[in-house]
Amino acid sequence: MTSALMAFLSELSRLEYRFTTVTPDTHALVLARKQGERAGSLRDVFGWNLPFMPSVVGPALFEITQKAGACEPLSDGTWRATLRVSTVGHLLFAHSAYPTVESDAVFFGPDSYRFVRAIRQLSATATRAVDVGCGSGVGGIALAHFGSISTPVVLADINPRALELAKVNAALAQVPAEVLESDVLRGVDGRVDLVISNPPYLVDRGGRAYRHGGGAHGEALSTRIVRESLARLDRDGGGSLLLYTGVAIVEGEDPFLASIRGDLQQSGATFSYEELDPDIFAGELAEPAYRDAERIAAVLLHARVGHDS
Repeated sequence: MTSALMAFLSELSRLEYRFTTVTPDTHALVLARKQGERAGSLRDVFGWNLPFMPSVVGPALFEITQKAGACEPLSDGTWRATLRVSTVGHLLFAHSAYPTVESDAVFFGPDSYRFVRAIRQLSATATRAVDVGCGSGVGGIALAHFGSISTPVVLADINPRALELAKVNAALAQVPAEVLESDVLRGVDGRVDLVISNPPYLVDRGGRAYRHGGGAHGEALSTRIVRESLARLDRDGGGSLLLYTGVAIVEGEDPFLASIRGDLQQSGATFSYEELDPDIFAGELAEPAYRDAERIAAVLLHARVGHDS
């Protein structure tokens, strides 16, 4: 299946396919406008996931899509893509189709673009970098593609479905990658001098792996990644952690930062902490878990340990 998916994505790349993935709420609004419509373009098929007739993609691509298991027939005679494909510049990333309701769904969205933007501004070099909770692999692939990595980047996730797609996405981008099933860093052996992560940070009723961060407001996994990374990062050469996450702001205070400040100080790390977007996923505030939160903010933590700190 990996080779078939690779052939599918390679053909989309050859056709210069481009699609920017939006939030689930925006996707739903756009689909509401298109209700009853069939796909008229490749973007409709593999971006908006509208039902399509084979003639829209053409016989060659349709055959490749079938072989890759990237489409399924519907009862009315049309077909539907079982994947979405998003682009970051010229790089293509396969991830789960809309809506992402499965427990093992592989998500990609505006957070992915913010994460890549932060990675592109990262000046740290590394000999062994790990993308924790890699999902589609966008962070690690962007790091290897735009940054200074001297060995294959490690793409780590607990979701086998995510690892399958990350492996293909990395191959398509011609990025050497070591793909590992790992709970944070527990499955990663050896020296680590850079950890990047964009983990799940919401409270999800269904407990979907790509979305549910645990804890009172979804912060538990982000907190754990900080603590385990600080304990694991190589200090001789100087190690770094770049964490992009979301935090619930309660009465003007950031409980996530409060929970990790002691760990950062105890490790002797120097760090920067920036609020990138003050108001994301506003619809989540209607959920019981956020009854005391006034907003959810996107934040970026960059911590450094060792002689470079």
